[in-house]
Amino acid sequence: MTVLAPLLQAFFTERLIAQRRASGRTIACYRNTFRLLLGFATAKTGTKPSALDIADLDAPLITAFRDHLEHERGNTVRTRNNRLAAIHSLFGYAALHHPEHAASIQRVLAIPAKRYERRLLTWLTEPEVDALLAAPDRTTWTGRRDHALLVLSVQTGLRISELIGLSRVDVNLGAGAHVHCLGKGRKERATPLTTLTVQVLRGWLTEHPGAPHDPLFPTRTGARLSDDAIEHRLAVHLATARRACPSLRAKQVTIHTLRHTCAMRLLEAGTDITVIALWLGHEQIRTAQIYLHADMGQKERAIARVSPPGTMPGRYRPPDPLLAFLDQL
Repeated sequence: MTVLAPLLQAFFTERLIAQRRASGRTIACYRNTFRLLLGFATAKTGTKPSALDIADLDAPLITAFRDHLEHERGNTVRTRNNRLAAIHSLFGYAALHHPEHAASIQRVLAIPAKRYERRLLTWLTEPEVDALLAAPDRTTWTGRRDHALLVLSVQTGLRISELIGLSRVDVNLGAGAHVHCLGKGRKERATPLTTLTVQVLRGWLTEHPGAPHDPLFPTRTGARLSDDAIEHRLAVHLATARRACPSLRAKQVTIHTLRHTCAMRLLEAGTDITVIALWLGHEQIRTAQIYLHADMGQKERAIARVSPPGTMPGRYRPPDPLLAFLDQL
């Protein structure tokens, strides 16, 4: 067995789990990255994964793997960069334990992330939110569960992983009603609940009793919903909502879109951007500044307060008929 196999095992058990105490979600993302990378390397070199060495995962192969992710698997540039970050983390760990491969390791670590265009955010307007929340069939158990999940998501802006991780004990519907979650980077936070959300959640919890640590939004078998299951349920309700609200047809909506919707509703209500960052659990305040860029209302109010420059509109007129002819060509 080469040094790569024990190195990769130690990277997960010692570095990620023991030293960094990475979350299960982070470990799963890293695991999927290296499954894909080892499968790609095996296809390219003809060497089985346990026989691959660090030198086999050189910079040209890693570069080819990134292109494979983007062009053949159809991954976004952001996903491609996340995969590269996991590879960089492994090779940074390898540099400490296998200096004999320093040259190959440094070439891999020098591979840059790919830059990409940062598009404006997509969020839902109030009529679109109303149409989406009205879409679940509340005469069914599944519809009532989905309605409660969507109401909570739009009002709190929780990430999909945070929604999945919620248990019944995490919801406090008494005085100072709030929902408690363990967010990204193992940061705990409590998000206040509005009167409407409290009423919806109280009705759901009353209908579906259970133990304190049971999932807040379970499947019919009592297990926690997966990412794909939640996105699938959202897609089902979006198809219904688009019939009632045509403007939704032009938008690609995910659970993360509902997170952006929560932030934009807070911003439009006059909430300070630092409070929005705390509300959403952002590590840094500048992360929440994307909502300032997306808010056309604030930009329009700003330009309305600015005096226009003292100039007259006009158009260029060529001084000669021959130049006018050339300009018309």
